[in-house]
Amino acid sequence: MTIKQALISVSDKTGVLEFAQGLAAQGVKLLSTGGTAKMLRDAGLAVTEIGDYTGFPEMLDGRVKTLHPKVHGGILARRDLPEHLATIEEHGIPTIDLVCVNLYPFAATIAKTGVTLADAIENIDIGGPAMVRSSAKNYAGVAIVTDPTDYQPLLDEMKANGGALQLGTRFNLAKKAFTHTARYDSMIANWLTGLDDGAEAQPEAAAPVPSLFPAKLQLAFDRTEILRYGENSHQQAAFYRDTTPLAGSIAAYTQLQGKELSYNNIADSDAAWECVKAFDAPACVIIKHANPCGVAVDSALVRAYEKAFLTDSTSAFGGIIAFNGEVGIDIVNAMNERKHFVEVLIAPSFTAEAKAALAAKANLRVLVVPLGRELNKLELKRVGGGLLVQTADDFTAQVKDLKVVTKVQPTLRQIEDLLFAERVAKFVKSNAIVFCGDGMTLGVGAGQMSRVDSTKIACIKAQNAGLELKGSVVASDAFFPFRDGLDVLAEAGAVAVIQPGGSMRDEEVIAAADEHGIAMVFTGARHFRH
Repeated sequence: MTIKQALISVSDKTGVLEFAQGLAAQGVKLLSTGGTAKMLRDAGLAVTEIGDYTGFPEMLDGRVKTLHPKVHGGILARRDLPEHLATIEEHGIPTIDLVCVNLYPFAATIAKTGVTLADAIENIDIGGPAMVRSSAKNYAGVAIVTDPTDYQPLLDEMKANGGALQLGTRFNLAKKAFTHTARYDSMIANWLTGLDDGAEAQPEAAAPVPSLFPAKLQLAFDRTEILRYGENSHQQAAFYRDTTPLAGSIAAYTQLQGKELSYNNIADSDAAWECVKAFDAPACVIIKHANPCGVAVDSALVRAYEKAFLTDSTSAFGGIIAFNGEVGIDIVNAMNERKHFVEVLIAPSFTAEAKAALAAKANLRVLVVPLGRELNKLELKRVGGGLLVQTADDFTAQVKDLKVVTKVQPTLRQIEDLLFAERVAKFVKSNAIVFCGDGMTLGVGAGQMSRVDSTKIACIKAQNAGLELKGSVVASDAFFPFRDGLDVLAEAGAVAVIQPGGSMRDEEVIAAADEHGIAMVFTGARHFRH
C-alpha cells in the first residue's frame, strides 16, 4: 500500500518534523492540526490545516477538530470494497493512508503538584484516540503511527518499497496503537476512580491525591520473553515487565552471559536483589528457593561473600548470589576456590578482569542491575478469581524504633547486629528466625508452620555449618506466641532478640528473656512474607 496522504497531529513533537520532511520528500501530501501544522509550515513544508481540509473550523477550544466525516471517512473506508470507495468519492473525501498521532499529556498533567480536576479533564484526548482506533481498525489500508521510535524505520521501508508499507508492518503498528489507547484510557480510569466521591464538586480546586487502590484497577505490562517453562516443566510461563519499571528493580537487568533465565531464576533473582539492595554497607546475599541461606556485610565485598557462603555452604550450591557493589576478580577467585556452583550472579557492575574470568563459565547467568533503593508502590499477588494488592513492606528498623523491654540492655555491638538480623528477616519466608553475629547470618529457619520449629531448624543449620551461636543475636519476623521458641534460642546461646511484639503473651515471653538474661527489643512492625 503506497502512502499518498498523511495526517499528523501530535502533542509530543519529538522527531515529528524530520518525519514529516521524510514523508514530503517521498511525495506524501500532509494534513495537520493547530500547533503541529504551524511548526511544519514554519519549517517550509507544504501542509493543509485540518480546518481548511474539512471546511469546518476547530471549535470549543480545540475539543472538536478532527471529529469530522472527511477525516474518518478517509481513514475508515475499506480499500477492497468498491462501494466504500464510491461513497467517499461521491462526497469528495480522499483517502488518508497514514495517521501520526500521540495523545494529550494526561500522565504529565496529573503528575503536577496541585493539579486540578478541571486541568486533568481538559487533558483527556478525544479526537486523538478516535483517529488512532479508526486507523488501527483499518490497518489493511492505513498505517497508524503512535511511537516516535517508528518514524525512521517507516521512512526507510517506504523508500525501499516505492513509498509503500507492507501489510505486516501496518498490522504491527495497529497492535501497538490499540495498546497505546488502552493504556491511555486505563491511566485515566485508574486516576479518576481513585478520587473520593465529591471531588467533582470542586473541579478548579487542587484535586485530592487519588487512592492507591482505585475502585477499578487497570494494569499494564509488556512481555519481554517467553520462558522455557514455569516453576515446573509441565507449566508454561512468560516474563512481563512493568511499563515503567523502577531503575533499581530486577526487571531492569542486562544479561552479560549464560543460559536463558528460567521462571525460578527470575523469581529467586528478585528475592536476592531486593534483599541485597536493602544494605548500605558492602553486602552479599545468597538465595536458594526464594529464601536467604547466607547474608553478610563487611568493609570488603569479597569478605562479605566468604561470610555469606559460610552460613550454609550446602544450600548455597546452585543458588543465586547478589552483590550491592562491583564484583572484582577477587570474588570470582573466591567462588572458584570453593567450587561454588551458581545459577545466577547479580551486581551493579563487574570489572573487566572479572568478566573475562566469568566468561569461562558458559552456563552461568551474569546480570547487571542498576542499584536503586526505591520499591514498587504496590505488590500484586494472584489468587483464585482475584488479585491481592498491597503497599510494599518499606519499614526497616532504626535505632530510634527500638524499645528495650527486658532488664538487660543490649550493647551497641548487639544493636548493630540486631538491626542487621531484622533486615535479613524481612526477606525470609514466615515463620522466620534468623541468628546473626558479626555482620553475618549464622542460622536461618524459614517457612515453618511453627515458630519454635523455625528456631530449631536455624540452630541445626548453624550446627551443620560448624558455627557457634553462643553470643549471637536473633531476629523474629513476628512475635513469639509462646515462650518455647525463646527457650530454644536461649539454650543455643543467643544473648539478644529483636521482634515486633504484640502478642497476648508478650509479658510471658519478656519474663522468659529476663529469666535467661537475654536482652530483647520490640520494633512494633511485623514482617510476614508469604
